[in-house]
Amino acid sequence: MKAVIQRVAYSSVVIDGTEVGKTDKGFMILLGVEQGDTKADADKLIKKIPVLRIFEDENGKMNLSCLDIDGEILVVSQFTLCADCSHGRRPSFINSAPPDIANELYMYFVDELRKSGVKKVDTGEFGADMKVSLLNDGPVTIILESKDLK
Repeated sequence: MKAVIQRVAYSSVVIDGTEVGKTDKGFMILLGVEQGDTKADADKLIKKIPVLRIFEDENGKMNLSCLDIDGEILVVSQFTLCADCSHGRRPSFINSAPPDIANELYMYFVDELRKSGVKKVDTGEFGADMKVSLLNDGPVTIILESKDLK
């Protein structure tokens, strides 16, 4: 499972002209579910993300977490994070989990993130054509892969 985490001043997702999710200061997370991923992979990310200290404290040091700042999170499913671009010019998405499994794990991730103490967790819509907007604060962007976490 892959997560691209962006520290944002705000973020939103729009489907067919309607805003379906938004946040103020916090994280915008793009989540990719790969073949073989399980709830244990999601749990590793859930354990790390809310406490990831990438917000500045009063001394300008990245020392505060999303929980510390009472931040919000927008989570958007993104199967293209699982792309294999090692051959040719057209990405292969063979590493992406099948849609039914990916959606189940995406929803599990969101539900567990909501239980982690984060003030607000909004989402896009799995499989929809979404327009995502954000103001990256920093810019700060962190990539986490569950296989790399203990």
